[in-house]
Amino acid sequence: MVAVVTVEDLPQMWQKPSYDHLVAIMTSLELGPAAWSSHRGRDRRGGTRDTREQSSLAAQQRSAETRYVASVIKSPLAWLATDDQREDIWAAAGRRMSERCGRMAVGDIVRRWPFPAPAAETIATALRCEPFELVIREPALTGTACLGLKTWASAYVLAQQLPRLAASSLFRLFDESLGQPPPAVLELGSGTGLLGLAAAALWKASVTLSDLPAIVPNLQHNVLANKDVVAAVGGGDLRIGCLTWGDEEDAAQSDQGLFGEPYQFPIVLAADSLYNDNHPGLLASAISRNLALGSEGRALVMSPKRDGITLKLIEEFKQMMLDLEPPLFCEEEDEFAGDDDWTAEDEEEDEEEDEEGANGGNVRCWLGIFSRGGSPLTAEAD
Repeated sequence: MVAVVTVEDLPQMWQKPSYDHLVAIMTSLELGPAAWSSHRGRDRRGGTRDTREQSSLAAQQRSAETRYVASVIKSPLAWLATDDQREDIWAAAGRRMSERCGRMAVGDIVRRWPFPAPAAETIATALRCEPFELVIREPALTGTACLGLKTWASAYVLAQQLPRLAASSLFRLFDESLGQPPPAVLELGSGTGLLGLAAAALWKASVTLSDLPAIVPNLQHNVLANKDVVAAVGGGDLRIGCLTWGDEEDAAQSDQGLFGEPYQFPIVLAADSLYNDNHPGLLASAISRNLALGSEGRALVMSPKRDGITLKLIEEFKQMMLDLEPPLFCEEEDEFAGDDDWTAEDEEEDEEEDEEGANGGNVRCWLGIFSRGGSPLTAEAD
């Protein structure tokens, strides 16, 4: 294995490095899935000169690595002994280049998502657990269903907030003194399943994960891959089903055994479900149909504030919730910082103009907590 310090330490193609040397170099330049912070909190501003300089140096190093990999791809590698050796090196260099071209250029990946033990003093005794890690597969992002095959920023951000929310906004639903089991939870648009799996583990609740038929096979894979982890920390049962949002024709594709009866779930979760003009109305309708009746039920919806379009969709969604009959009121709002694959480079490019991204993650996520028990004053405040 080559100990790579900087790209300048690597041999150039005119130096004719050996096959074994090139294999070791290509291995050392492998980029795994981006590691997202497990310690993001509420959005914070600012950043030190050191963090900005470190970010700049890291960007320069990545650029130099990309140029080096390109030099390998362009080289005829004529000094290598066989065509097979040349093909091996070109193939490895091609993979390294794909890893540097963004998430869409990479095939299947597996990410590991760590969850520390919740602070004992902030949660109910029944919800305490040891640290754990969820392993989530993301297939290659191709075809019309690809958006549901990626783990998006808000899923991890909201998952990390679940213990705190159980002790605060959702306290009555998790009140141990009532002697009731944890509330049943529905996740709408589960995607890869990270949020729903985390809810089962952290809340010890029975969680039903749902998505479109094209997304469910990978969702099932991830649930099966992590069910033992969830069980090991005392987590709740996991169920999976197809659930489409829309008219009766769309509803026919839904799992009637799981979703045939309305108002089943005291808690409904949805993360990163607002990215199309018709989503505010569809999501509001799906929440209204599935959220339990009564004043205690809560819908937790998180959406990244990526741009003006997503800000507009969030406001439309809040209005759609008010327009329901009966309405759903936004009782609480908050904002958190997180990471995502498709905004980090944009943040780096804008760093000199907007320093607030240095410490705050590269995407801000809005959280809205909705209930049926609001009042006209709540509606006016929103």
